[in-house]
This record gives sequence, C-alpha cells and structure tokens, in this order.
Amino acid sequence: MVSPERLEEKFRRLGEFLAVLRELRSVPAEALPGDLVRMGSVKYYLQVSIESCIDVAQHVIASEGFRPPKDYADTFTVLAERGILEQEFAERLRRMAKFRNRLVHLYGEVDDQHVVRVLAEDLGDFDLFRERILAMLK
Repeated sequence: MVSPERLEEKFRRLGEFLAVLRELRSVPAEALPGDLVRMGSVKYYLQVSIESCIDVAQHVIASEGFRPPKDYADTFTVLAERGILEQEFAERLRRMAKFRNRLVHLYGEVDDQHVVRVLAEDLGDFDLFRERILAMLK
C-alpha cells in the first residue's frame, strides 16, 4: 500500500529543491554557463528533483505490485501503463530520467545550454507529476 507519509516527505523535499531552482531562474540565462557555482547548483538541484520523482514512482510501483521497471526511465512507462500518467507526459519524464543519468554519469558531456533550457522550461513537469500522483491517491 502506498504510504502517504512517505510521499508527503518526498514531495516536501522536492518542493525545497524546486524553490532553489526557481530562485536560480532569476539569474540571466546567458550568465549561468559562465558561473560554475550557480551552474553546479542548477545541475545538482535538477538531479535530486528528478531522483525525487523516480523515488516516488518506484514507491508507487512497489507498493501497488506493478511490474518492476527495467531502469529509471521505465518507472514512468510503468505508471503510464497503469493509467496514472498520460503517455506523452510519461515520455517527458523518461527523457528527464535519462537527463539525470547524463548529469550523474556523463557530467563532463552535459551541454550547459540544455541545462539552462530545462531550468527555464521544464520545472512545471515536477509540479504536474506531484499532482498526478496525489490524484491517484484519492
């Protein structure tokens, strides 16, 4: 059974991470790539925000007895298969999980302009994910 308390804690921390990212959005986009400290912060907080969503997805999957995901990106496929996420939204989250893998494992190859774009355009996906999961609990 899904633990509302566990999800509440994960989403509370996600909210803290997103608050930092939204604050970093106030830095001019052209200034971020040249600022190692701020850019490092953006990358870290994007990574842990994505990991928070993966953790939530894995908790739901395990608690509900859904099929085990093959990898982090597949966790969102499983939720789409079960009707918790729309296919198109699950695809965006799969790309986000793959982006997390680049941040962690291929950090030297991450395009800073892509990071800036994610910061500017994709933070709402975290809020939407939270909404979809909480709606599932009702």
